[in-house]
Amino acid sequence: MKEKDTDKPRKRLFIGLICATSALLCLVLILGWGIPYVGLNNIHPAAPYITGFVLALFILVIAWSSLALVLQVITGRALWGTGEARCVAVRLFLPLMEFCGRAVGITPAEVRRSFIQVNNQLVRQTTPPQAPEKLLLLLPHCIQWSGCKLRVSNSVERCERCGRCDIAALLDLAEKYGVHMAIATGGTIARRIVVEKRPRLILAVACERDLASGIQDTFPLPVFGLLNERPFGPCVDTRVDLERLENALRGFIQKESPEGQNPSGQ
Repeated sequence: MKEKDTDKPRKRLFIGLICATSALLCLVLILGWGIPYVGLNNIHPAAPYITGFVLALFILVIAWSSLALVLQVITGRALWGTGEARCVAVRLFLPLMEFCGRAVGITPAEVRRSFIQVNNQLVRQTTPPQAPEKLLLLLPHCIQWSGCKLRVSNSVERCERCGRCDIAALLDLAEKYGVHMAIATGGTIARRIVVEKRPRLILAVACERDLASGIQDTFPLPVFGLLNERPFGPCVDTRVDLERLENALRGFIQKESPEGQNPSGQ
């Protein structure tokens, strides 16, 4: 599936921020060794060199992590250590990227969108197709029509499919491809759903903040994130691009099920 041209600026933003963040971290580590150099020498003549060696290893890890990610984003090829580099990026770089972004007038939401876009590319490149039952379609509770009196968070199958929100169409999509589908009201519920379903891949729909935190919380379990649409503002009657979601599902589902049938029915 080809990515939209509008995604290219987000990749450039990610590359710029991750390079700036890694350079800043390396500078801090160098200063952290240089400032107490004299004091370390008083403790033991070898202390500055030992400390310098350890900090140099940290600098190499940070530099390689950022370089490996940048090269994979540009070339589309996974390099040695890319998985570890993605781990560093997910756990460490994102909060620092948001800090650097604020310093130059870039909103956290835009930084997160860039992070999600690059994460999706890496998930596509590193995650093999899965059996339908190993995929989990995870949705936010705000996708349900706010005027609905029937709460379907605990059991999405209770939906009466009135068509006033996207849940009916999403259920049809989940049934068509044979994937699990669930609605989470928060991070704790989402983690419980993941433990119960034990998926190998999550396709999550949410806002920038929830997607970014979800990718961090579930790592190394791959999460492909799709931003929701908010025609009425955040957290109320949100929508999802069904065509884009279906295209993503097709890309991650094995062409044939264990019984030798095409799960998409095509």
